[in-house]
Amino acid sequence: MPRWVIPVIIISSLIIVLEIYAFQAIKTLTKNKLIKYGWLAFGALAYLNFFYVIFSSDRTSGQTRQFQWAAGFMLLALLPKLFILIVMFGEDVFRYIQKGISFFSSETTQSVAGRRKFVSQLALGLAAIPFASMLYGIFKGKFNYKVLKYQLAFEDLPEAFDGFTITQITDIHSGSFDNKEKIQYGVDLINEQNSDMILFTGDIVNNFAKEMDPWIDMFSALKAPMGKYSILGNHDYGDYSQWETEADKKANFDAIKDIHPKIGFDLLLNEHRYIEKDGEKIALVGVENWGKGFKKSGDLNKASEGIQKEDFKVLMTHDPTHWDLKVKDNNFNYHLTLSGHTHGLQFGIEIPGFFRWSPSQYVYKQWAGLYKEFGRYINVNRGFGYHAFPGRVGIWPEITVIELKKA
Repeated sequence: MPRWVIPVIIISSLIIVLEIYAFQAIKTLTKNKLIKYGWLAFGALAYLNFFYVIFSSDRTSGQTRQFQWAAGFMLLALLPKLFILIVMFGEDVFRYIQKGISFFSSETTQSVAGRRKFVSQLALGLAAIPFASMLYGIFKGKFNYKVLKYQLAFEDLPEAFDGFTITQITDIHSGSFDNKEKIQYGVDLINEQNSDMILFTGDIVNNFAKEMDPWIDMFSALKAPMGKYSILGNHDYGDYSQWETEADKKANFDAIKDIHPKIGFDLLLNEHRYIEKDGEKIALVGVENWGKGFKKSGDLNKASEGIQKEDFKVLMTHDPTHWDLKVKDNNFNYHLTLSGHTHGLQFGIEIPGFFRWSPSQYVYKQWAGLYKEFGRYINVNRGFGYHAFPGRVGIWPEITVIELKKA
């Protein structure tokens, strides 16, 4: 039996349960056949399209835009029905409990038709919220760039770097881009920050170097007087596509590395650079990807060779699990770490200062924003681009500006 058969059976069964409950809600509220069968047709089209793309796609193509839109369409049909399922199933449980009680009671059981209609209305009303949110996320939210600014103070920061500004971007994922005007707006917004230095923390493509070809001129226009530096992310190694030969994979990887100088970035491959200003300096350290469950090419010791323990250090590492497992309590004292990778799962709720939630927090301890432990900081940027799902809901694309201050 092929390996894919059991997962397909499980997924199909879950979809059928969701569709049954969702259709019950529609059937309770209307007898219009056009609405009822149009509802079923929308879901069937989304699911069939997704499975068609999955099984007809060339594995050497990696994750294509066609796949992303098929996934987005399916989630648009599926996710709102989870809300319907929760409400309708809850009402079913309550109804069966009520029937059980009435079986042992002499009182007459009351009709539940009116309540069923109300519950169906409630379920569909709740489902409309994620449906509308996902529509916005697909067509508008993925370009809703936010500039987040932090001011961080350090006692051992060299005086010359008091007020030094860093703009961090990450997870460009150029293979997902589909709107030059919107991407140009995001690039212009980066330049408008007028930071001393721009740092890019990995995933410039989804799979292939050629994905970046239409965007090289745009991103080469980024400007920073103290330099632009970058590292690799897990997607930059070509591990998510099938290759005819290892030589093809290596050629693609070499081409991806060559993108960085083309857009004016100094790519750090387990290396460091000293940034000098007015006779003082800080160390900028860049490692290759190192992540729990992902490629571990990052070599912190190699990247730090020649750096002194007392030097002020900014570390670029794509995956925040590296900081959590290897960096935050390292005696060599990496003052500030910049990461990306999580995207905040591109889905969640954030009310600054009050509440924030994303499924990403169940996977990553540091999933978005600024964290501090052992006197060291990490900023997990939510990403400039998008991947897998062609949108963002509540977790917006981010441009981070960090100002270093002398405490």
